[in-house]
Amino acid sequence: MKLVVGLGNPGPRYAKTRHNVGFLVVDELARAGGFPEWREKFAGEFTKGRISLDGHAEDVVLLKPQTYMNDSGRSVQPAIAFFHVAPQGGAELLVVHDELDLPFADVRLKVGGGHAGHNGLRSIIGALGADFARVRVGIGRPPPDFRGEVADFVLQDFDPVESASIGDVVSRSVQAVRRWIAKGPLAANETNARGRKKG
Repeated sequence: MKLVVGLGNPGPRYAKTRHNVGFLVVDELARAGGFPEWREKFAGEFTKGRISLDGHAEDVVLLKPQTYMNDSGRSVQPAIAFFHVAPQGGAELLVVHDELDLPFADVRLKVGGGHAGHNGLRSIIGALGADFARVRVGIGRPPPDFRGEVADFVLQDFDPVESASIGDVVSRSVQAVRRWIAKGPLAANETNARGRKKG
């Protein structure tokens, strides 16, 4: 059993913001995989299905915490317990999140590490420890002329240029998740080689 958590904030106000790219990725995983309708549980929304990879099928749970970002661990922890998923080692739990420290459209896979100021990761690390897999979806840092705090930037909608390519970014992120489902942490080298923005 694999658990893939997409991080974001609930409600239409945040649906197209940079901070919600984790939701976009798991939504696309569910759509492309023909998963059942999302259901409410674990202070979030989840769906469970099977993803066929390399000649075999893997049971996968997708989870979108509905706690708001800062309290994501309160959703992930009961889901881990219910589905008997090992949170450590990077083989059974993957968190998809926006990453300020990567240029927009870069996609990377890693296991473990700190939260780098990301409050969703901070909450999950506080609940479970840090040794889980992450797909880091680059959103870049605010431009020099941005007026406001970093928190304002991540809670803004993607700009028109970003919006034009976010579908490709989500598709590459989905492929990174699928590689992790098939290969676990060993997928990192392949994902990171392919995950840089083209052009």
